[in-house]
Amino acid sequence: MILKTGAEGGMTALPQPAPRLARNIPPQQRGTHRPRPEQVLTTRVGLQIPGVLSYDEWERAGRQLAGVVDSSSWWLGDWLTYGKDHYADRYQQGIRGAGLQYQTLRNYAWVARRFEMKRRHARLTFQHHAEVASLPAEEQDRWLTRAEERSWTTKQLRSALREARGAEPVKPPGAAALRQLAVPRERYEHWHKAAEHSGVAIDEWVLTTLDSAAERVITTLVVPPEALPQAVSADEPAPGAP
Repeated sequence: MILKTGAEGGMTALPQPAPRLARNIPPQQRGTHRPRPEQVLTTRVGLQIPGVLSYDEWERAGRQLAGVVDSSSWWLGDWLTYGKDHYADRYQQGIRGAGLQYQTLRNYAWVARRFEMKRRHARLTFQHHAEVASLPAEEQDRWLTRAEERSWTTKQLRSALREARGAEPVKPPGAAALRQLAVPRERYEHWHKAAEHSGVAIDEWVLTTLDSAAERVITTLVVPPEALPQAVSADEPAPGAP
C-alpha cells in the first residue's frame, strides 16, 4: 500500500505488509479505486473506521499503524542527519518549513547516527535501539540480538540493562562527579513520559534537554539578541549548535 499526500489533505502512509489501511480518496479521484467496506481509512485528522469491523481487522490495523509510527522515528532521524550533513546552514529552516519540532528530531537523529542501516533490527522498535544507543557498538549488537531472540519488550530490555549495570552505574572516563539531585516523583514521571515520547532513554533526554537550555543561555549572554540572525527564534538553538 502506498498513500500519498494530495491537495485534498490526505495523510501520507508508506508501504506496509498488510494493506488494510486505505486512503480516503478525494471525490474527483474515485471510481475504480473504491475502498472495501471493511477498510480503515486514514486522513490527516484521524481514522475513518467502518461501523462493523471484525476484531482481526481492527487488530491488524493497529499493528500497521504502530509500524508506521515506529518507522517514522527512523525516517525523521535519517532525514535530519542528512540535512545537518549536507545543509548545515539551512537545515533548521527546513525543519521550520516542515512544521517539525527540532528537539524531538534531534533525539531521533542521535539514535539514528548510532546505528547504520545494516545494524538496525527490523523486528525491534526504535525505542529498543534508543535504550542501548549510548553503549559501545558491540554491546548494542549483543543486547539487541538478545532482545530479539527473547522477544523482550522495551521495558524488559530496560530492566535487563539496569540489572546488568548493578546498583552503582559505571562512570564513563572523564565524567564529572555531580551531587545527587532529589526530584519529586511527579516531576520525574513527567520527564519519563517526555523521554518515552521522544524515543530515548530518560538519562539521555535529560542531558540533551539541559544541553539545549545551556546553549540558549550561553548564546544569549555572549551574543546580544539583536545580533542574532532573524531566522533563529528564541526557543530554538542557534545554527551550528549540536
